[in-house]
Amino acid sequence: MASFILASQSPRRKSLLEWAELPFEIIVSDSDENFPASMPIAEVPAFIAKNKALEVEQKVVDEFQALGAHCIIAADTVVVLDQIIMGKPVDRADAIASLTKLSGKTHEVITGVCLLYHGKTEIFSETTQVSFHELTNAQIEYYVDAYKPYDKAGGYAIQEWIGVVGIKSIQGDFYNVMGLPVSKLMQKIKQLGLLD
Repeated sequence: MASFILASQSPRRKSLLEWAELPFEIIVSDSDENFPASMPIAEVPAFIAKNKALEVEQKVVDEFQALGAHCIIAADTVVVLDQIIMGKPVDRADAIASLTKLSGKTHEVITGVCLLYHGKTEIFSETTQVSFHELTNAQIEYYVDAYKPYDKAGGYAIQEWIGVVGIKSIQGDFYNVMGLPVSKLMQKIKQLGLLD
């Protein structure tokens, strides 16, 4: 069985892999999240995930002289509203503005995943549709002040209070919205012969 490396500091991705009972260690990627301006939005998360995986691969090679039997798992998640990527909020006002835009609307959450193993690369993406109820200003301000969602794409986490009271429906993988389509990932890992 391959040794798995999660190229992420996300506590949510860490939890999801733990729930899947996949043995892994964490090596955080330092790669930036830039992408070509002309790139189609649907391709952006996979592009960033691949760069994260390659950067961690270099760290592993530098330390161990070879990637060996390791499989690197890297992922990136974007929230897309009206064909615009909504990044992580920079401050309170930005978080409030993001949630105000999402209120009463349906948006896409796209996660790109890259597996790097034995000199090979496997890349896939998963898209989930998320619809919010109309949110009041008081709800938005409460959530931002209580949960400080500044490290989250779109300014929210589905598994927190805002998801429980504010989300009307989702179409697709719930865990994808948390940051990792873990069921699809586990299927890929088995298909590739990386897990018994």
